[in-house]
Amino acid sequence: MMMCMPCYTIPIRTHVITEQDNIIELAKRYTEGVVEPGDVIAIAESVVAITQKRAILPEEVHPGLLARFLCRFPGKHGSLATPPAMELALREAGTIRILLGCVAAALGRLIGKRGFFYLVAGRELAFIDDIAGTMWPYERHIILGPHKPGKIVAAIKEATGADVVIADVNDIKCVDILAATSPASVKIAKEALVDNPFGNDDQQTPIVVIKVKKEAQDRAA
Repeated sequence: MMMCMPCYTIPIRTHVITEQDNIIELAKRYTEGVVEPGDVIAIAESVVAITQKRAILPEEVHPGLLARFLCRFPGKHGSLATPPAMELALREAGTIRILLGCVAAALGRLIGKRGFFYLVAGRELAFIDDIAGTMWPYERHIILGPHKPGKIVAAIKEATGADVVIADVNDIKCVDILAATSPASVKIAKEALVDNPFGNDDQQTPIVVIKVKKEAQDRAA
């Protein structure tokens, strides 16, 4: 059982972030004067991907026959359940990995286990948001997972001096950390972000500063 840490979050309102922005510069600018030594900067994974030009309109994708066939197998609410999303997954991971992932998923179902598809095809595919429903102008886009998130958090830490995580958080208290600058920041973020302080609509708060008391830092280390 996870022990409650004495920390709180400060969601930071930003402008509408687009592919014209640099996420490292944004993190430094928006957290300046807010972040202090020992704090953790958390950034929503979809915003990182948007700044990397990884937000794509479905009509710009031309799915092949294989994508149209394979997209029938994920649940209808899954992130790869449409031909454009599956086509993008094929481009990201390659046909062989996707097919092997499908075989693994089928075998997993036989033994009552889930998650084998992403284990084989690639964890990064789990972060594809099919028609993400985020705020304008990306409410109709497919958002791919961020590229090389480990390098991004390292660069932001160098720019700000704070530990950094890139997180995928939803409203059912699921926190997935894609990359972090320290194991302690993973533990802190998993607890602090559980109520989803990121703004997925018009809140425009894709950057969150987690304020951590000294005793919590020691416990997480």
